[in-house]
Amino acid sequence: MINRVVLVGRLTKDVEVRKTTTGLSVASFTVACDRRGQKNPDGSSQADFINCTAWRQSADFLGQYARKGAMVGVEGRIQTRSYDDQQGQRRYVTEVVCDNVNLLESKSQSMARAQQSNDYSNSGYGQQSYQQPYQQQYQPQQPYQPAGPSNSVADDPFGASPLDIASDDLPF
Repeated sequence: MINRVVLVGRLTKDVEVRKTTTGLSVASFTVACDRRGQKNPDGSSQADFINCTAWRQSADFLGQYARKGAMVGVEGRIQTRSYDDQQGQRRYVTEVVCDNVNLLESKSQSMARAQQSNDYSNSGYGQQSYQQPYQQQYQPQQPYQPAGPSNSVADDPFGASPLDIASDDLPF
């Protein structure tokens, strides 16, 4: 069976980090992912809001560096759990349990976005020191930039020679 999730989106609010009774860090956050090609009547994009949970070092990293609006890449699995609320009602929760979380913006991009929004004026975003032990292990990735088309013979792994395949060589 395969249960694999890959998401790219923005955090809807600051990450909440707490400790379990055994001292493990756990972070809860929500990622907003646009629905491609689907718009609201006012022209804004429709989005799905997906609850996520990260544990241990990933939780600590997110709590320290990730803020509302940050673009993140999440890799993990879908998990469903249930609990009884204060009124005795059974509640079900479906969430992504993260195996890997990456910040997909540089520090300067995050700070520029934060300065453009009034939502960040009191959050202290960008005032943290990035000289933490996690800096070595968790570096924000740069957005993918596809290479331009190339017609160079050096780029062709087959050396630009035609393939000699007869129809008798094909298994179908």
